[in-house]
Amino acid sequence: MFTTTPLTPRERMRLALDHKEADRIPLHDSPWAATVSRWRKEGLPDAIACDEYFGFHLRGFGADLTPQYPVRVLERNEEYIVESTAYGGVRKNHRDYSTTPELIDYGIKSREDWEAAKRRLQPGYTRVDWVTLKNNYTRAKSDNLYITFNAVTGYDLCQAYIRSDMLLPLLIDAPDWIRDMVETQADMVIEMVKILMAEGYEFDGAFLYNDMGYRNGPFFSPRAYRQIIKPSDKRMFDFFHSRGMKVLLHSCGNVKMLLPDLVDIGLDCLQPLEVKAGMDVVALKAEYGQDLSFMGGIDVRSMADPDPAAIEREIAAKIPVAKVGGGYIYHSDHSIPNNVSFQQYCRVLELVRKYGEY
Repeated sequence: MFTTTPLTPRERMRLALDHKEADRIPLHDSPWAATVSRWRKEGLPDAIACDEYFGFHLRGFGADLTPQYPVRVLERNEEYIVESTAYGGVRKNHRDYSTTPELIDYGIKSREDWEAAKRRLQPGYTRVDWVTLKNNYTRAKSDNLYITFNAVTGYDLCQAYIRSDMLLPLLIDAPDWIRDMVETQADMVIEMVKILMAEGYEFDGAFLYNDMGYRNGPFFSPRAYRQIIKPSDKRMFDFFHSRGMKVLLHSCGNVKMLLPDLVDIGLDCLQPLEVKAGMDVVALKAEYGQDLSFMGGIDVRSMADPDPAAIEREIAAKIPVAKVGGGYIYHSDHSIPNNVSFQQYCRVLELVRKYGEY
C-alpha cells in the first residue's frame, strides 16, 4: 500500500512562509510559565517539554544583547520578587511569572545614561552560552524544527531602558537619541548573528520582537516609524534575507497603519494579530496576503470560554480562510494565559489540526 511520508515541521514552516500549501498548517504557541505549571497538574507529563508535547514547529535561539548590568534580587516575598535588570532598571514580578513584569525603575533617564549603557554594548563571544546553545540547537535540528534567531529590537528595546511616558515624547523631542538606540541594537543583532554563523550555526529565519501598538493603533505615527525605526529594520531585514532567512515580527496591538512600511522593507510574517486590538486575520489576509504571511489571530478569550462551541466557531471562521494558498501559521492572538485549562488547550489543537488540513 502506498503511503506518503509526513512533512517535517521545518518543511511545513518553509512552505507556509513561501505562500505554498503543505499537508496541514504549521503550529506554534506561547503559553505562560504559570499556564504550563497549571497544565502539569492537569495532565501534561512532567518529563516532556510543553512545545515537544504539543508538536510546535519553531524553536528560537538568541544571545545576550543587553548592556549586562548586574542582575540581583532586591526583595522577595511569598507573592512577588523584585530584582534589578540587565538593562539597569528594577522590575517586580509575581513569583509564578503569571503576568507581565512591572518595571518600577528604569536604567536610562538622560542621554548621558544612554551613552554609558552604549559603551557596554559590544558584540562578542561571551554573550553566548555555548554549551546550552549546542545542546538545544542539536536537539532542534534532530527534530527537524524551524530554527530562528530571536531578538528584541526597535521601540520595544527602548522600552526596556526608558519609561514609556518619557520615551514617547522623546520620539518627537529627541529623535536622534532614540534612533541611535535603535541603530545600536540593530548593530548588535547583526554582529551576534555573524558570530553564531561563523561557528556553524544556521538559522531558517529571524524572529524579532518589537511591540509597536496598543488597542486602538500604533504608539506613534507611521512618519515617526519611517524616520526613527524603519532604516534599522530595513538594514536587519536586508541582512537576514541575504543569508536566506525569513523575517518574522512579533508586534502586539493594532499595527495596521505600519503594515505598508513593513511590507515595503520586506517583512515576511506578522505575529500575533491581537483580536481585541482589531487585528482580524481574515481581513489582513485579504489585503496583504500576497505579500505577508500571518501567525496568530486565534482569540484566547474563546479558548477560555466554558462553552466549547466558542473556540470551534473562532477556529472554523478563520483558519479555513487564512490557510488558502499557504501563508498561515497557527498561534494564539498573544499568548496562552493560565485561565485556559489543559483540556481546553488540547481541544484547541485538535480543532486546529482538523480545520488546518489541506
